Amino acid sequence: MAGGSSRSPATLRDVFRKVLVANRGEIAVRVIRALREMGIASVAVYSDVDRAALHVRMADEAVGIGGAASTDSYLRGDRILAAARRTGAEAIHPGYGFLSENAEFAALCESEGIVFVGPSSSAIAKLGSKTSARKLAKAAGTPIPPGTEQGLKSAEEARAVAREIGFPVILKAEAGGGGKGMRRVEREQDIEAALRDASSEAERSFRNPAVYIEKFIVRPRHIEIQVLGDQYGNMIYLGERECSLQRRHQKVIEEAPSPFVERHPGLRQRMGEAAVAAALAAGYSNAGTVEFMVDDSGNFYFLEMNTRLQVEHPVTEMVTGIDLVHWQLRIAAGERLTLTQQDVSLRGWAMECRLYAEDPDNGYMPSPGEISTLALPSGPGIRLDSGVYPGWCVPMDYDPLLIKLAAWAGTRQEVVSRLIRALEETYIGGIRTNVEFFLDVLADAAFQAGDLHTGFLEEWFARRIPYSWPEADLELAREAAKLTAQTRAAKRPELPARSRWKEIPLR
Repeated sequence: MAGGSSRSPATLRDVFRKVLVANRGEIAVRVIRALREMGIASVAVYSDVDRAALHVRMADEAVGIGGAASTDSYLRGDRILAAARRTGAEAIHPGYGFLSENAEFAALCESEGIVFVGPSSSAIAKLGSKTSARKLAKAAGTPIPPGTEQGLKSAEEARAVAREIGFPVILKAEAGGGGKGMRRVEREQDIEAALRDASSEAERSFRNPAVYIEKFIVRPRHIEIQVLGDQYGNMIYLGERECSLQRRHQKVIEEAPSPFVERHPGLRQRMGEAAVAAALAAGYSNAGTVEFMVDDSGNFYFLEMNTRLQVEHPVTEMVTGIDLVHWQLRIAAGERLTLTQQDVSLRGWAMECRLYAEDPDNGYMPSPGEISTLALPSGPGIRLDSGVYPGWCVPMDYDPLLIKLAAWAGTRQEVVSRLIRALEETYIGGIRTNVEFFLDVLADAAFQAGDLHTGFLEEWFARRIPYSWPEADLELAREAAKLTAQTRAAKRPELPARSRWKEIPLR
């Protein structure tokens, strides 16, 4: 199987005897498990409300770093570095989120002689600004959508660019991600208000009000390429992930390979080579992801590069057999990448659902509280990346992701059936979750046909509204549907309707 290494585990332990994991929840558990497999001691950090968290229980050592607010703990690079020095950790793995794409923190690690498990601070800085990343991608020959390569100076400039490239357009924050500071604009008269709102949100979210503009691709697919490279200029791509199922620009279901790419011979190679070119242009090493928007004709355009491990990395691991976290650590320790592009092959199909503590019948609001019961699926082709256990109280201070449930099978049709079976075996008691939502989406005929795009869920929600509403009243229709769902929820039993844990009649 691909994924082997020329460096023996004993030699790797000589480089890293102890690694601090600067994160929490399921990704911290994932990295700690990898460290244990590689014979490397782990150090967890925790906030006051995470003292009894699963990642703390699993680590070899744990250090408290402050209060519940992430600004008082997981975003305090100074306290994390102090914990690394105190425990003798030679490296810090940032996971994703928090400080994982913070160039200043990576530079601090470098200055302290502590290895940052990821790209260099200079590569993070180059790719952290979306306009800078667009310039790099363009110079490397990677296609980018028409638009600006710097922040807009005025609404008049935005209007002029929009007239030139044509509507619809999208305004995007120069820094950050996660859908913050983004506004789609259909008409010229709406530019000024949209620019003001996007800039204000960007300032609040990223302390950077700069916003740029680009052509909006109608009904696009969001397809990303996983890349992996060492510190010596060796770089490969590990296939693609289909991430078009999104709600408010946040990914919901991810899969590998992409059903769209599978239908377009040669597209995977073209996108992979473009992704590698963009990464090399930035002097990138370690694991990273180049994200593209793809239109109906198979034309693809650079969106951004995530300079870290992705939430959805399990589906790539399942179809390639390559452990990305192991390779992150080996590359950070100075090992050469022994894999070549010819070593990479995709086998079968994998799909992932993100199980959140949220209430689908109440606008997907977070649903913190104690997990009273936890029954999780198993069996062939099932993978669980979990950060919770029965009795754990889910705090309201962080992203409410609980568990990533992934399935593998030989074909896409088979993996959808397997994932439905796994979700029916899942029960998380004491809080509300989105398990039932996933069961509904996976059963949808359009989803099963692989007819995906970034507006799929918006259309899916609209199809479920049981009335014919004028377009202008669509938001009102959604509110009516939500109230109807709340009424149903008040009457239904605690267990989901399709749960395999419901009591069955005995004969």
